[in-house]
Amino acid sequence: MSGATLDPRTMKDWQIAEVAERTMKPFAQVGAELGLKEDELIPYGRFLGKVDYPRVLKRIRHLPQGKYIDVTAINPTPLGEGKTTTTIGLVQGLGKLGKRVVGAIRQPSGGPTFNIKGSAAGGGLAQCLPLTPFSIRLTGDIDSITNAHNLAMVALTSRMQHEANYDDDKLAKLGLKRLDVDPGRVTIKWAIDFCAQALRNITIGKGGKMDGVEMESGFQITVSSEVMAILAMAKDLADLRRRMAKMVVAYSRQGREITTADLGVDGAMTAWMVDALNPNLLQTIEGQPVFVHAGPFANIAIGQSSIIADELGTRLGEYHITESGFGADIGYEKFWNLKCRFSGLTPNAVVIVATVRALKMHGGGPAVKPGAKLDEAYTRENLPLLEKGCSNLLAHIETVKKSGVRPVVCLNGFYTDTAEEVRLVRRVAEAAGAYMAHSEHWLKGGEGARELAEAVVTAANEKNNFHFLYELDLPLRQRIERIATEIYGAAGVSYSDEALAKAQAFEADPETARLGVCMVKTHLSLSHDPDIKGRPTGWILPIRDILVYRGAGFVVPVAGAIKLMPGTASQPGFMNVDVDVETGRVRGLF
Repeated sequence: MSGATLDPRTMKDWQIAEVAERTMKPFAQVGAELGLKEDELIPYGRFLGKVDYPRVLKRIRHLPQGKYIDVTAINPTPLGEGKTTTTIGLVQGLGKLGKRVVGAIRQPSGGPTFNIKGSAAGGGLAQCLPLTPFSIRLTGDIDSITNAHNLAMVALTSRMQHEANYDDDKLAKLGLKRLDVDPGRVTIKWAIDFCAQALRNITIGKGGKMDGVEMESGFQITVSSEVMAILAMAKDLADLRRRMAKMVVAYSRQGREITTADLGVDGAMTAWMVDALNPNLLQTIEGQPVFVHAGPFANIAIGQSSIIADELGTRLGEYHITESGFGADIGYEKFWNLKCRFSGLTPNAVVIVATVRALKMHGGGPAVKPGAKLDEAYTRENLPLLEKGCSNLLAHIETVKKSGVRPVVCLNGFYTDTAEEVRLVRRVAEAAGAYMAHSEHWLKGGEGARELAEAVVTAANEKNNFHFLYELDLPLRQRIERIATEIYGAAGVSYSDEALAKAQAFEADPETARLGVCMVKTHLSLSHDPDIKGRPTGWILPIRDILVYRGAGFVVPVAGAIKLMPGTASQPGFMNVDVDVETGRVRGLF
């Protein structure tokens, strides 16, 4: 698709997508150009579908691996800094260099899509198409996760009701053993894929004895579910099935873990997930293949595209571009120490996305608020403010370098950026030992990403010394402290009484002690406080709780006041979405 008639400065993303979709490649053509056979494709209409990954992997496992590139970022503004846009732009830019390239991004959640952040399809002339199905429903993966997760809650709450109403003899006749669930120690909530703050805390089971056991409960957003994490980390169906059986949903009154296998629901949950395990295949606005698999929110979840998608992409492409959620402090840290550990894949290069806007915010610029007009400080040249904010960029450069990889800083270009601002960021990044590229993919598509693509090719062909931040035999609290001090820049870690008791118990259990660490922390700051910008020092990371995601393979320390259910803003994006009743086309997605 030529950008000659498409101008992101005067057109909205959905308008660009509407024009670009007129010349999209059919799904079968995208698959064929990727090297897939007809019987390896599962079409969902003409322009998108799934890939039968077991059949494909069996055929291509012997192929050499292409270059593996991860895209991460600095701490963003609440508007986001275009990490997916950059991922798509890089795919397109490498295409302009004649490289056989594949992308892998995460499926957008209905929560941010209809709230303040938008669909995560990219933007401008660096988008993933077709926009509407990408943003709404796709092939039903998130619905499958919601249903699998909620089936576990149905199994748990119904079991609690039956145990409350039946004695042990009656349970035995039904083939059941009393689990004796402690209503105060149920560890999961219900799931819904919207930002619904009114559902964070609810009471269930009100009524009579046939209406369940009355207890406190609530909802979490679907993409924060352990089921989503399992989808992202599973290598195949057998692995997913084993992981699903290990999910801890509650504790008994005696303190014993109660799993989905104890409830006999693990097989049925897996049944919901069989189709979801096949990655979705879409295309960039310029026709390159993009896998869309697993979900977002690295602040409250694993936030990575799937291991399966990356296994396919690294075998089918010369270059495979994958995406980690939010900043390098949480998204790349989890990619580095969890995903790479589980998959065995290691990156050849890492891209850190930054914008002049976000750097100025970290330098002390006015608050950036969704729905409000952007202050002129962000659209006028201000070199002192920008230079001060580069402290945040330097922290993320150091994080990537700690993994043994030389990063590529991508300054995601806005048309309001000045030449002096670009030169300043280049000077800072290169002085810190990073490659630097100014990319205009939003405005110019693949042509605008040539400099970025060339920098990535150079970085990816260098030998690196990739290594993990910690080994799994390091005690849990020492691993948490290492992440807090070496990645976030904290002076130390504090624990609530509940979190400390859990940490001690997990360290005493040989199986739990060797699980990975998946931190839950705000994405808007290096610290636990979203209002603290730049590169704060001298602060303490407060851990208020520690969850165990045994199926996914990690424990989850929860820092600060962050919640697993975001809230909907006063002027959410759904107010702009509507349907053309003549054509049925959705308008207003952003």
